[in-house]
Amino acid sequence: MLIGNTQISDTFAEAFRLRFTRIVVTAHDEHWLDAAVRAACGYGTSVIGCDAEIGVERPLSAGETPDGRVGAALLAFGFAADALGKAVANRTAQCLLTCPTASVFDGLPTAEERGPLGDHIRFFGDGFEKSKVVDGRRFWRVPVMDGEFLVEESIGIAKGVGGGNFILQGTNLDETLAAARHAVAAIAALPGVITPFPGGVVRSGSKVGSRYGGLRASTNDAFCPGLAGRVATALVPGAACGLEIVIDGIDEPTVAAAMAAGIRAAAAPGIVGISAGNYGGKLGKFHFHLHQVLNAS
Repeated sequence: MLIGNTQISDTFAEAFRLRFTRIVVTAHDEHWLDAAVRAACGYGTSVIGCDAEIGVERPLSAGETPDGRVGAALLAFGFAADALGKAVANRTAQCLLTCPTASVFDGLPTAEERGPLGDHIRFFGDGFEKSKVVDGRRFWRVPVMDGEFLVEESIGIAKGVGGGNFILQGTNLDETLAAARHAVAAIAALPGVITPFPGGVVRSGSKVGSRYGGLRASTNDAFCPGLAGRVATALVPGAACGLEIVIDGIDEPTVAAAMAAGIRAAAAPGIVGISAGNYGGKLGKFHFHLHQVLNAS
């Protein structure tokens, strides 16, 4: 399959079942919202080494938030509900409780599976904290030096999909970087997905296992242009640079739509090929075949 001059490989991205939650963060203005979001999403790229994969789903206007202030919806993903709940509670305590003017709300209030949030963080109030129930939802007001930290008691947790991906192969670094930015921008415009890596892009695509004992993942040598001639390459002819886009989403159709949008946005004269990462279909239950994803969009 071709999109313009870009060859789309007949392969699939292999993705995994993850649990996810959505939190809504608000703040006094855009400056403090940005500070809160940057801190909360730090070190949240891959569950291979991080406590959660986390990123901004979309910005929220004052008219869309529970307290009428500017905000952002964040999605966080993890393998297990308990571990995800702990990660979000820790990030909230360390990054959002500490950020001036920030408040935190549950973005999945109807989810049956719940994880603790304010129920843990309230203890920072040292007995001065207060609770209030509004429309059946309990909130905690924790006294802090700029007033109070408002946080919902619990968060909803649901089943999601992590690890949808595609790999850009370009003739040079500049054009490949530009294509990656176009892909990430197209994905960011869609609801229900995040691209959790730096700038939405992964240069260190990985494979399962390593020659070094105990290492869970190592460089995907088949897509490393510097190893061409030393290993069996998966790069198309003319490719001198590879970059991967990884997508986590709330369900299969959402991830598939994001992959299609990203691939179409990235296809350009300098991108000679677009492929995807998989492990032979043995590890992840979700297989996103590139041709099928594009034909369905």
